[in-house]
Amino acid sequence: MEALLRQSRTMCPFLKKTSPATLRALSNSANVQHASPGGGAISNLQITARRCPVMGKALSVQSGRNIASSALAGAFVGTRAYHHKVPRANLHTTAPKEAQAVDLPNLEREHAPFQPPMAQPGSNATAQHQHGVAPEPPKAAKFDYNGFYENELDKKHKDKSYRYFNNINRLAKEFPRAHLATPEEQVTVWCSNDYLGMGRNEHVLNKMHETLDKYGAGAGGTRNISGHNQHSVSLENTLAKLHAQEAALVFSSCYVANDATLATLGSKFPNCVILSDSMNHASMIQGIRHSGAKKIVFKHNDVADLEAKLASLPPDVPKIIAWESVYSMCGSIGPIEEICDLAEKYGAITFLDEVHAVGMYGPNGAGVAEHLDYETYASGRDTKGTIMERIDIITGTLGKAYGCVGGYIAGSAKMVDTVRSLAPGFIFTTSLPPATMAGAEAAIKYQMSYQGDRRLQQLHTRAVKESLNEMDIPVIPNPSHIIPVLVGNAEVAKKASDLLLEKHQIYVQAINYPTVPVGQERLRITPTPGHVKDYRDHLCQALESVWVELGIKRTSDWAREGGFIGVGVKDAEVVEPLWTDEQLGLADVKHALEAGQGALGVLESVLEREHLEVRQVAAAA
Repeated sequence: MEALLRQSRTMCPFLKKTSPATLRALSNSANVQHASPGGGAISNLQITARRCPVMGKALSVQSGRNIASSALAGAFVGTRAYHHKVPRANLHTTAPKEAQAVDLPNLEREHAPFQPPMAQPGSNATAQHQHGVAPEPPKAAKFDYNGFYENELDKKHKDKSYRYFNNINRLAKEFPRAHLATPEEQVTVWCSNDYLGMGRNEHVLNKMHETLDKYGAGAGGTRNISGHNQHSVSLENTLAKLHAQEAALVFSSCYVANDATLATLGSKFPNCVILSDSMNHASMIQGIRHSGAKKIVFKHNDVADLEAKLASLPPDVPKIIAWESVYSMCGSIGPIEEICDLAEKYGAITFLDEVHAVGMYGPNGAGVAEHLDYETYASGRDTKGTIMERIDIITGTLGKAYGCVGGYIAGSAKMVDTVRSLAPGFIFTTSLPPATMAGAEAAIKYQMSYQGDRRLQQLHTRAVKESLNEMDIPVIPNPSHIIPVLVGNAEVAKKASDLLLEKHQIYVQAINYPTVPVGQERLRITPTPGHVKDYRDHLCQALESVWVELGIKRTSDWAREGGFIGVGVKDAEVVEPLWTDEQLGLADVKHALEAGQGALGVLESVLEREHLEVRQVAAAA
């Protein structure tokens, strides 16, 4: 080697003037701005050699050979990758234990949504290389993280979908009142998901105080580490009884419950297909994505479309149908019985999200599935074959009508045990605090034994809907307790929400994309048992003022345009409430209406009677 180097120095002026140390430095330093034919960076020594009339030609010949061999290899690898089956998602709880090599993608060749500004070349980049002196390698531009954040936020601001959080502090003793940053700035909350006001119920608070004093603030960790306490055991037994199922499992939220359950089952069932309603909540969409299973979306509440998609699948393929009972942004009700029929016909299992229905429907507050067999459950008759018992997996929340926090699943003992044993979202998450679980169980038992709160909530909902319809303010028709008021523009919806808060001391959050589609922005109003007539009159006056000030379309305006998402639709079928007059005890209302009394006047008399009954029950307790 030394002899070859001495011979080369006698013929090459560059080698003659350059020390071995400099040659070594040039060969070890790569230039990221120049790519080799094989796809990687080349050394500064190779760049210098390209300028040589002798070595330049030799390197060109060698590069041609390398390109040909690389093309053949790439074609072989590409063919193999194309025909290779994409691996299914695997939960890390069952991954092989031995270390494995991981192939990282070529990040430089992947499309990036955000392009940071390129570094400007300095004067050294264009300077002529001096023989015998190693050139300084150029510095690569680092990723601009703050620039990326600013770019993403700027897009949200430009399309008016940027989300602002208001400082709302609910007052337990003055429900549904709250204060803003200071206690003096009081407002009325009209958009809470604490539908029944259980977050301030004395039974719930007393139970939580008692448990907190005895067992402390936290759970101490996951159940796997800190143990399985009496509060979780009792709460899960109560939930299983509520839904007439064998078992239940409590999670930190129903978002986690939905995500973990669908991800676990979808990834474990071989070749599983999950059929999802087009308006399903983000938690279910995320769970399906995490499962790696094939997803088929069917049109919202369209049973015919669902059946066509089920019929296209082989009978032996595992199938999960996922949908909701009450869709929280539009208030529509899922066709539960019809979907159960299809599931049995095509060999699928059913996954029903009752998040916005538990506590609100049914004689025991178990949700819409129970409500569909209201008389059976109310009378205590045999429930075998009822719609609720036909559902394989029911999910619900402890954080809405029950006024606490947490989520759960209910179903067969083996299904629940499978999720408990395999779902990372359950295994690796800290348990709910004992006081929270005790309070949630107290709320469930209270609502199982007393219907007054949900009946009163339904009556208030009817009264608000009736008032807004008379005022020509566009309410999207639905049979549930949700009152979606159509605005149709993100910027205007935000302005309407701000005006209600700043000018009228009413808090109603604007709902925009991605929660609802662009062009369907709305205000979402949710009456509670505490929204008495004075609050309702104030709300209606405030909405009238805002609609006039901002020039927002009314129902008649939408009607002139042919109607939109149920608002202003000509000859539309009347949507009847899920709670019937008989179930609400409104037999006298029909007679009063037939006698010529106005609907609102009759409702007011019923509400007064209901409020009196609620106060008597609270006093007795």
